[in-house]
Amino acid sequence: MRQPDMNKMLQQVQQMQEQMAKAQDELANEIVEASVGGGMVTVKANGAGEIVEVKISPDAIDPDDVESLEDLVLAGVNEALRNANELMQSKLGGAMGGLGLPGL
Repeated sequence: MRQPDMNKMLQQVQQMQEQMAKAQDELANEIVEASVGGGMVTVKANGAGEIVEVKISPDAIDPDDVESLEDLVLAGVNEALRNANELMQSKLGGAMGGLGLPGL
């Protein structure tokens, strides 16, 4: 049985690390947006999964119904994070597939 070429494998790992670093840098600069409640709450996140902006329409603010606003903000944040995660998967999935390692 032939042993794997360690130099070749290390080269592949180094290339993958470079691709991952580049993709992560690009992701930090990409913005996804989620709007809920008919536009009452809009949340923006970057591709690194960080919330970068929350906009709340004045129409969403009802002092007698704070729970509805809380629900809208929560839904907006969760949707923005889902969108950021999908973006991350689409960018990083290709970089990880180069090695053919199961589970990555």
